[in-house]
Amino acid sequence: QMQLVESGGGSVQAGGSLELSCAASVRTFSDFNMGWPRQAPGKEREWVATITWTGGSTFYAAFVEGRFTISRDSDKNILYLQMNNLKPEDTDNYYCAEGIGDTPKDYEHWGQGTQVTVTS
Repeated sequence: QMQLVESGGGSVQAGGSLELSCAASVRTFSDFNMGWPRQAPGKEREWVATITWTGGSTFYAAFVEGRFTISRDSDKNILYLQMNNLKPEDTDNYYCAEGIGDTPKDYEHWGQGTQVTVTS
């Protein structure tokens, strides 16, 4: 059973940057496609980004394309999300999860999430 723990969230002004991390406790992290979905209270879940198990391919939702970068260090079992040029509408609880696809239902083993707040 994969367990995921996100960190790195916080409050930042619009235009700023944050890097989220996700530590995975699984023996074969390098075997899994991983993604970052997000959800705020009262809002629907959204898919943000995905990286394949090799790290060779990445995919992004249109609203983060060019601003966010997903990466992984499979030797350390860590998934990252570098977020640049943040906007107030990026305020959300960000999760890491195992899977691949462009909808949140494509993912499982969600972590507890890390809150990102962007102020204008």
